[in-house]
Amino acid sequence: MTTPPNRCLILACGNTLREDDGVGPWLADWAQEHFGNQPEIRVLSRHQWTPDLVEDIAAVQSVLFIDCTIDSAPGQVILAPVEPASAMPRMLTHHLNASDLLALSRDLYGSQPRHARLLSVGAASLHIHEGLSDVVTASLPKAISCIETTLQSWLQGC
Repeated sequence: MTTPPNRCLILACGNTLREDDGVGPWLADWAQEHFGNQPEIRVLSRHQWTPDLVEDIAAVQSVLFIDCTIDSAPGQVILAPVEPASAMPRMLTHHLNASDLLALSRDLYGSQPRHARLLSVGAASLHIHEGLSDVVTASLPKAISCIETTLQSWLQGC
């Protein structure tokens, strides 16, 4: 008996020792707890996104990237489409962003997910501290709702 392929990938990044940077791993843990028994959904969490993740990305129909951001107001939850970078990164470093990973998937495997979204949560603090700030903790229900709604639409529409 073969295992059905994963259709959706949740790919979170962040460092749980840097306060709000840990929101990605926190949400990945939540997603694993709630969707881990569904074989069409795979959840991965890393400290940073690296080129080795491209094979996983190329193999799915949909990918939801999750990360914190300093470019939004603290606690602000944004779900936005992600397009591949126009070209592969000139220098493959140990850290890539979601657009770079999609470009590598396209260029190296000739494949990329049909759907790609980035769920970002504005960080209030990136100090060395375990646990999330109050404002990011308060935003978790909205982020969880975005994850649930996104996965539900992808699994029904794919």
